[in-house]
Amino acid sequence: MSTVLNSSAASAFPSDAALIEQLKQQLASTEQRLQFAELRVQVLEERLRQRRIEKYGAGSEKLSNLQLEMLEQEPGVSQAEVQAEGERPVIEGNAVEVAGYRRQRRGHPGRQSLPPELPRVEKVIGCPAEQCVCGQCGNPTTVIGYEESEQLEVEPAKYYVLVTKREKRVCTDCKGSKIVTAPAPTRIIEKSLASDQVVIDTVIRKYCDYLPLYRQSVILDREAGVEISRATLDGWVLQVGEMLRPLVAVMGRELVQGSYLQADETPVGVQMHDGRGKNHKAYLWQYGRPGGATVFDFRLGRDRAGPKQFLENFHGILQTDAYQAYNKVGGTGMVHAACWTHARRGFANVVKLNPGDPVATPIVAEISSYLRWMPRPASRVSPWRRGIGYDNRKLLSSCRKSKPTLKRQNPERCLEERWRAPANMLWKSGRG
Repeated sequence: MSTVLNSSAASAFPSDAALIEQLKQQLASTEQRLQFAELRVQVLEERLRQRRIEKYGAGSEKLSNLQLEMLEQEPGVSQAEVQAEGERPVIEGNAVEVAGYRRQRRGHPGRQSLPPELPRVEKVIGCPAEQCVCGQCGNPTTVIGYEESEQLEVEPAKYYVLVTKREKRVCTDCKGSKIVTAPAPTRIIEKSLASDQVVIDTVIRKYCDYLPLYRQSVILDREAGVEISRATLDGWVLQVGEMLRPLVAVMGRELVQGSYLQADETPVGVQMHDGRGKNHKAYLWQYGRPGGATVFDFRLGRDRAGPKQFLENFHGILQTDAYQAYNKVGGTGMVHAACWTHARRGFANVVKLNPGDPVATPIVAEISSYLRWMPRPASRVSPWRRGIGYDNRKLLSSCRKSKPTLKRQNPERCLEERWRAPANMLWKSGRG
């Protein structure tokens, strides 16, 4: 009876081999979940460090994770404090030393001299009465020179009313003579209370000094006592834009007639009157060449219609960030060129987070060598290369130099072999 019970009890439990196999499967599953959790933690740490670097500026790239965490605990941190923290030794612990970003302390350049082309206005400060008499003999002292110093001075903007009087003439000898008036000068805004100089100054402050129109309205009220609404200032800017359309058209034709162009697009918020209560995401499409003109084409969307219309007669080399809207545009014979800076950006972010990364570090070094490369002077190149222009010679030589390195590096294969987490920054750098 006992033998039967022992055999039935033994059959209820798995054998040693089955138990070992079950434990192995559980261990493998646990290791897989742990590996995925570690990769997820690494991704989150990378994102957190990148956000902190974006928050505190380029000077924070050389700080360790622990130093960045300490800055987060401060109520307010200035750029000077970030720079001072970067000069300190890296805090030990779980902090990571960010190599390659330690800068040498530079000596003070000394007192800066003011530009010689600025006009000089002299202000002579005389000695007080007790210094104008010799303390020994009592005779008057003589001026033998001056102790000079220079300071940058400014005259505040001075608003005044420009009264324009146009002559009215009539012949007093002839009865019924017609009255004639001097012609009025052409103005940007006809019958406006503001002169052309005020309108031009408004446009320059908006687009060169990045001063919004509502702030300029407040400044005019404070400085001149003149209340000009933001809507009126908007009208000034729109009128100037309409007057500049012919000039923009000429600049665009000159760019398209060239042999090399760079194109990019940037989002800009636009207020719409559709009742949604939020800005519409429009785009400024930029077309230009280094050292030359640049034209911005405003579009409400990011589709292919904008570049297709602008580049329909372009037959040269177009360099972009490989955005798909630039495909199937341009004239016959147009050549697409990629951008090394865009290709480098994602890998450079990985190096900022982990300077010793074995995959991203050599790729950044290779691309940086291309960006530092400069072509030979025109006098030392062949005539046909000299004819295609400086920018095209640089682009052509860079492409020929980079082709064998791309085959040697093959970053896509390196990433697929080493990194499997889709959210990892290095993966996105290679895929993007």
